[in-house]
Amino acid sequence: MPRACIHRGYPLAPIASLSPALELIYKSPFLASHIPHHITSTKINTSIRLFHFPIQANSHVIRSGMDFFHNAKAVRLRSQHDKYLLAEDDEESVTQDRNGSSRTARWSVEFVPGYESLLRLKSCYGKYLTASNQHFLLGMTGQKVLQSLPQRLDSSVQWEPIREGFKVKLKTRYGKFLRANGGLPPWRNSVTHDIPYRTATQEWVLWDVDVIETQPQPTPNSHQPSAAPSIDIHSDSLDFDSSSSPLSAMSGHYSRQGSSESYTCSPSKSEGRTIYYHIADESGDVDDDSTEGFKLSFKGNRVDELTQKLRKDTGLEEIVVCSRSPLNGKLYPLRLQLPPNNADMHVVVVPLSSIGETSS
Repeated sequence: MPRACIHRGYPLAPIASLSPALELIYKSPFLASHIPHHITSTKINTSIRLFHFPIQANSHVIRSGMDFFHNAKAVRLRSQHDKYLLAEDDEESVTQDRNGSSRTARWSVEFVPGYESLLRLKSCYGKYLTASNQHFLLGMTGQKVLQSLPQRLDSSVQWEPIREGFKVKLKTRYGKFLRANGGLPPWRNSVTHDIPYRTATQEWVLWDVDVIETQPQPTPNSHQPSAAPSIDIHSDSLDFDSSSSPLSAMSGHYSRQGSSESYTCSPSKSEGRTIYYHIADESGDVDDDSTEGFKLSFKGNRVDELTQKLRKDTGLEEIVVCSRSPLNGKLYPLRLQLPPNNADMHVVVVPLSSIGETSS
């Protein structure tokens, strides 16, 4: 029998029966904190639909740890301390930091030939994330995680992703896990590989995987001359029906250019990045297949600045800015920093007024 929830004194539906959108609210403190009190304190049952994010039929379903890295070319790893795995500029140390927009937070993904469940992670310095045999502190069980470039790519640079709900654990070939340490120095911001014996540190081996670049997909007509560079709107493209909104006169439209899972963007633009966005309708739906969207130019890396810019551009006061995961097609609220290098982005603007209307 699924366990029921109690929120502000109101009985809620069992967790297992909640819609994907409602699960998103409870699993995301960021989104929950932006929903007005009169909405979150309303008695809810499963017959009331707050808003629904449709998942495309061809969306990738996560069943194993390796699925988090499906078609991934580069990722960021975010620890339970809300810090990112960073390669230090000494080209040896590995630490944690909240600056996820740094290029040192980018890890290239290499799949180990002949093994379906193993991968390697390479830093921006061309060195591999390595589980060393050096003790982090004398007398402690944790061992150092370093950047290295061994002559032979042995098991010390191989990691096995283990799914743990919506997160992943990275296991070494010797049964230890990549761990983001907390507490006082020298533990604070350090990264080791260890087996967590204490209950308080069990979650330190859990990581969120942010895919920041996907593998280019081969085209059927690869022998033909390539077309001029263009933005390819892929599985996380966000489309908006301009015929159903007074915003149709605002901003330039863009449309689907192809089905590739990758898109091209300039590595660095002094004028900023292009934000392609859609606005969810009054029911919270976004039709990805048949509608167009808007775009704007944006300078900056902070989510709150982008939110303010979109408020002005759309005329909507209460919004949550979300992005669609290329892995499972679901929408998640943007957190902390935008991707580095002014890379173009595709987002969905979810008006909180639509949540209030459908929950009344």
